[in-house]
Amino acid sequence: MSEFETLLYERPADHVARIVLNRPDTRNAQDTKLLYELNAAFDKAAQDDEVKVIMLAGNGPHFSSGHDLREAGSYDNMDEFDTVGTWCGWHCAGAEAQMAREREIYIGFSERWRNIPKPTIAVVHGKVIAGGLMLIWPCDIIIAADDAMFLDNTVAMGVGGVEYFAHPWELGHRKAKEMLFTADWLTAEQVEKLGMINHIVPKDELDGFALGMAEKIAQKPMFALKLAKEAVNAAQDCSGRNNAMQTAFALHHVAHSHNMQVHGMLVDPTGLSPAVAGKAKK
Repeated sequence: MSEFETLLYERPADHVARIVLNRPDTRNAQDTKLLYELNAAFDKAAQDDEVKVIMLAGNGPHFSSGHDLREAGSYDNMDEFDTVGTWCGWHCAGAEAQMAREREIYIGFSERWRNIPKPTIAVVHGKVIAGGLMLIWPCDIIIAADDAMFLDNTVAMGVGGVEYFAHPWELGHRKAKEMLFTADWLTAEQVEKLGMINHIVPKDELDGFALGMAEKIAQKPMFALKLAKEAVNAAQDCSGRNNAMQTAFALHHVAHSHNMQVHGMLVDPTGLSPAVAGKAKK
């Protein structure tokens, strides 16, 4: 029996671990349980000296539909989990509880996964919506099926972008603004040209191609892989990524607080369809 309820943990090849999101009925929407299990699975792979490469994939028709909106505004379940950060205040008044929760399970987890000292590969198909980007952007390599499509529709919800605000580094500044302002879908072909993904392959070849790359990487010395990743991440951070990310996160919570005061919910319903707005209220 799997030790996880919302994902699978596999060892498909020597020195390779594969984590598979396994809530296909929700299109792998990210509730708190899934995120903590995903963090535990990443920890398991990171701490296993036999694992050199970690893959992240998803079951079902789509990689991830983003945050599970059925949990919006609920903090009671945070006490059920062993937190990994130092923030607290899950039950405090005002903006404090929301900011604490998102610093722990959204930007906190994404940044933690980005800095795992082993190569990580996101294996993506179908739709990747908003919070789904926060699962693939921390990965070192992204391999996408030819049906993959990407969307950050948070501006339509009255928020300035997802919590892990990597858009300028993933897409370039001008395309990042277009993605946010329009909330339009971007195809795999479009984002490959921008450097956001490494390869596009036919959907029926996705798993085999990704595993082949993982096996190729796993032939290299582990310490050298760690050092190479550390060096490239440091180069990115020298561009001001950390400061910009924290500024964007703070602005994200200004938006949440504003929306709570004006609309009584974390998002602005005027930019949402009636069906989505109804779910956001729950």
